[in-house]
Amino acid sequence: MRLKTSHLFAISVLVLVGLFFLIGTVLHGAKAGSEAKKPPTSAEKLATPTVQVTSAPETLHPYLVELRGRTEAARTVVARSETAGVVSATPAVEGTFVAKGAVLCRLNVDARAASLAQAKAGYRSSQLTQQASTELAKQGFRSQTQVLKDQAAMDSAQALVRQAEIAMEQTNIRAPFDGVFDKRDAEIGTYLAPGQSCGTVIELDPILIVADLPESAAGKFLVGAPATAKLLSGETLSGHVRYIARDADPQSRTYHVEVTARAPGSKARSGLSARVLISAGAGPAHLVPVSALVLDARGRQGVRYVTANDMVAFSPVEVIEEAPGGIWVSGLTGQVRVITVGQSYVAEGQKVKVGAAG
Repeated sequence: MRLKTSHLFAISVLVLVGLFFLIGTVLHGAKAGSEAKKPPTSAEKLATPTVQVTSAPETLHPYLVELRGRTEAARTVVARSETAGVVSATPAVEGTFVAKGAVLCRLNVDARAASLAQAKAGYRSSQLTQQASTELAKQGFRSQTQVLKDQAAMDSAQALVRQAEIAMEQTNIRAPFDGVFDKRDAEIGTYLAPGQSCGTVIELDPILIVADLPESAAGKFLVGAPATAKLLSGETLSGHVRYIARDADPQSRTYHVEVTARAPGSKARSGLSARVLISAGAGPAHLVPVSALVLDARGRQGVRYVTANDMVAFSPVEVIEEAPGGIWVSGLTGQVRVITVGQSYVAEGQKVKVGAAG
């Protein structure tokens, strides 16, 4: 039996439709299998993020206030002439250490030596007269009034001697204290009137370290608080606060503070930059990694940590001091699990998984 052409065409169409549905079923099954094996999306992963934490115990730690300051001479005095004269000698070398009383400039004696000799001769004469009057009075040949006059004359002559000695001594311009003869203002041959300068003496032991204290730290310590200063020259000096201003600078709103420190044999100079650390007592603190610091939505500096029920929390902190293992901060309480990895990608109140502790 021979099939007609129309029948063959119909059979071919049926076969093609069957093949189409068969291939569609196979492809749909493969797609479904591939979708079943597809890893979870990023959103699914972030639903419960994993963070790493480090355990930071609460520790009693000294509080230090760090300031930027500079060194200053404890005293700076201009040694001036008390009398008039021409400089005849300059024994002190500019820039060297001088002891208290050392001669910085010496003036010509001029007629002062003669005045002193004359005063001493007058004193010796009056002394002899007074002695003679006393002996004569004992014998009844001299009145008591005359004895008193001779005693007064001798006292006056003695005062003239002292006056001449002072005038001689004033030709020596001396160092007022142990220090450095920092600057010479007069050379040999210079005429100095009373009040004119021979040179400047500065005291560098003890030395001052001055700084400006911000308002936030003004009430944290008192006069006498221990302090250290690390100078730009590499030296470290130890001392204490000797002065804190009560009136703030109207421009900077800071308070002037002075630290005094002993510096025997030091190479410290006036005007060196210094990093000043002033002790403000001790209190609870935590040592955390520097990388753990973050800013919250209000711009506050702090750390994010994980609570006991694995929720993220934030606490603002204040940096106390840098240390080799991180930074000491205040503002946390008790044992804290500080987030060290992932702290920038989680928010307060978010549930997290805690990975390996640092």
